[in-house]
Amino acid sequence: MRNNDHQTLVNQQFSEHALAYLASSTHADGEDLQRMADLVAARPPGVALDLGCGAGHVAFRLSPLAQQVVAYDLSSEMLAVVEAEAQRRGLPNIASQVGTVDNLPFADAMFDWVVTRHSAHHWRHIVPALTEMRRVLRPNGTLLLMDVVGPGLPLLDTWLQSLEVLRDPSHVRDRSLAEWHSLLAAAGFRTVSLQKFRRRLAFGPWIARMQTPPAQVAAIRSLQHIAPQEVADYFALEADGSFTGDTVLIAAEIAAGRS
Repeated sequence: MRNNDHQTLVNQQFSEHALAYLASSTHADGEDLQRMADLVAARPPGVALDLGCGAGHVAFRLSPLAQQVVAYDLSSEMLAVVEAEAQRRGLPNIASQVGTVDNLPFADAMFDWVVTRHSAHHWRHIVPALTEMRRVLRPNGTLLLMDVVGPGLPLLDTWLQSLEVLRDPSHVRDRSLAEWHSLLAAAGFRTVSLQKFRRRLAFGPWIARMQTPPAQVAAIRSLQHIAPQEVADYFALEADGSFTGDTVLIAAEIAAGRS
């Protein structure tokens, strides 16, 4: 039986696996998280929104650097995990709010920082989401966007998106850097810095985290086995299915005249 809509599918996928994302070393660590913290720490403490917070790893890292952090997610089950973990860690300045990214229940110019990590590739309505992010940012605020990025070349892009959606049917798109530049500019942002990273995904935990059904796992492995050499080289495909892809940290501000 089909899900009613994409939002329902996203909520179902992540609500069922909230604890797995809390325990995931891929999400709990990473050079991008440290670079994010460095950027935030360079300014006086402000109010931050962790958009599509998942299990809360960004919120936990922001908490000592901010006056307040709002952990925001579509999944109430994810937010329950964030609340419990924040209490366990003694982080009282983390609040939670459930909702969608394209209709934020916050006042204009409320946040000094809007941060999102490994969430945007699930967003179906990306333009309204970016518009909302600009609306809730203060004029001197900063958007920090971290996500997997597509390679930009059609051959490589097709293979990456295929593996992603087989593993997780709530996946929408790993956008390329060119796509992000265009989308951000159209939404009224200007990019002030960009840092690229390579991230290895161990196949076993990658599959287990989403509890991908055996039929889809077999399909992923089948695609990997027949991948042309250019694909195998770019993604550093390993015998067990592990592979390496690209991620990015984009810092953007509201463009002049677009407040």
